[in-house]
Amino acid sequence: MRQEIVAREHEIEPVPGLPERLPAGEVMLWQGKPDAKMFARRVLKSRWIGGYFLILAAWAGASGLYDGQPAGGILFSIAVLIALAAVLLGLVELFAWAVARTTLYTITSERVVLRFGVALSLTLNLPFNRVSGVSVRRFGGKAGTIALQLPPGHRLSWLIQWPHVRGWRFAEPEPALICLPDAEKVGDVLALAIAQYRSRHSEHPRLVVSGPFAGQVAGMTSVAVAAE
Repeated sequence: MRQEIVAREHEIEPVPGLPERLPAGEVMLWQGKPDAKMFARRVLKSRWIGGYFLILAAWAGASGLYDGQPAGGILFSIAVLIALAAVLLGLVELFAWAVARTTLYTITSERVVLRFGVALSLTLNLPFNRVSGVSVRRFGGKAGTIALQLPPGHRLSWLIQWPHVRGWRFAEPEPALICLPDAEKVGDVLALAIAQYRSRHSEHPRLVVSGPFAGQVAGMTSVAVAAE
């Protein structure tokens, strides 16, 4: 299977999350999607936005009192800021919900498939022979984001893939399964699947194991873990 991005509508998928039916011998190992609340908090920075408007409201109140403005004017300024914050945070949460609703990640015995797109549905088909490494960014507990490193010369568009990419990797974008509540479990499944794939296709170079999955896939796949 080759790496490709195709545009599709969800309604015509022969199998949810997949652009086509799986070939004989290929099996689905896992499917999941981002957590909307985690996405809003971690990627869209909803807490930072709320905190920013809270500081503005406090500043408006303090400066109004210092300047001797009437209480009604001060309360009106604070109310306007609160209303703006509510509208903006509502839009953030709505977008996070839409991303979670339209995204479906799939791991099979041969590849990773990312179906995503709020306005336009896109499918990224990433065979394991295009994966040179796996990195896991943990958010605490079992939650986190799993990024897929690509070999040199296999570049994808950061803008097209956003937000399903590893942050701050513009020159060499890395597709990512973002904001997974069970990233630890998914990482285990993915690492083991890649290891088994490479053992079946010995012509592909082996990778070095590091991280919590090393005991399962020793010597066969590269896993780096970053904790926040």
